[in-house]
Amino acid sequence: MKEAQSESKYTQQHLANERTYLAWIRTAVALAGLGFLAAGIVFRDSRYSGVGHIVAAAAGIAAVLLGGGVVAAATGDYMRKREGINNEQFRSSSSLIRLVFVSLTIIEVLLIVLVVLMLLSS
Repeated sequence: MKEAQSESKYTQQHLANERTYLAWIRTAVALAGLGFLAAGIVFRDSRYSGVGHIVAAAAGIAAVLLGGGVVAAATGDYMRKREGINNEQFRSSSSLIRLVFVSLTIIEVLLIVLVVLMLLSS
């Protein structure tokens, strides 16, 4: 009962935490979609073989794994913030931001390589 009273005391903060969590989930879905798109573009056309397929597969798998990682990290972050709100403490989620930044940078490099390979083979 005490936890319910504590949560109702901070309704606005909990609602903001939920909105942030849902934004991370939308980001994860978009990342997974990007992975399927990257792989699908190359695998649909037979003239891109060898290195192009490997790069597309790597970018696609990395994006899907990043999407799953974002879901897991966002869920953990949501739970920590929920507890922090109830305890009147706040800790920012710098590790989640770093994870997404580094992972997106790697995927971006793979996609740039993929586009260059596609341009060179046409």
